[in-house]
Amino acid sequence: MERSEFDKLDRVEDRMWWFAALHRNLMTLLRWAPPEAANSPMLDAGCGTGGFLARVVGAYPETAMFGLDVDPTACARAAAKSSCPICAGSLDKLPFADGAFAIIISADVLCHGGVNEHFALRQFHRCLAKDGWLILKLPAYRWLLSRHDAAVHNVRRYTVNTIRSLLHTTGFAPVYISYWNTLLFPFMVVTRKLSSGIASDVKLYTRPIDVLWRSTTRLETALLRKGIRLPFGGAVIAIAERDIGHG
Repeated sequence: MERSEFDKLDRVEDRMWWFAALHRNLMTLLRWAPPEAANSPMLDAGCGTGGFLARVVGAYPETAMFGLDVDPTACARAAAKSSCPICAGSLDKLPFADGAFAIIISADVLCHGGVNEHFALRQFHRCLAKDGWLILKLPAYRWLLSRHDAAVHNVRRYTVNTIRSLLHTTGFAPVYISYWNTLLFPFMVVTRKLSSGIASDVKLYTRPIDVLWRSTTRLETALLRKGIRLPFGGAVIAIAERDIGHG
């Protein structure tokens, strides 16, 4: 991702409605993990500038939390923001021991042009402990590739079925997969397809829009907490368990 995008991420991830919703949904999935897993070492694989790491540390202060990102500057910012150990490295070759983590969380990274999704998932499998959990969030629908994706170096978007297939072929047993960002999806399609330029959607919005979209995404989080699977949306979220029959 371009340095300018990391700069924007660092400035707005604690204030933008999108990241508030993303972090809330990831925390919802994380709370479904068995208590023993939630109290064991976790990795945020592709941690960016550390906003979600800081959120997890606040909720699980006794848990050993680690971050990894390919960009050294992002790593430094994540370390300052979260006070967690951060490693600069690639998802395709994780610099961690076998079985090092009970939970690995990865949001919007397998879709990047510099990542081999199959290599990365096999690395996640290697680094997860027996019965470890993988939590993913990825952008949905290849036909929705846009100038936003170009700005953040996304070259892939997914469906529920493609993620399920990827997980099965790399040694994971899917536990829960759903679309997300359903209610705002029509607006997302219009803005992505009609907007020009090369900038991403990472920015602050006016207060009325921010309040409305926060309320809308809170409703979706309430549905996800009940285990409801949404039928479509701008993103896919997934939980998978390490299949001990593979590797």
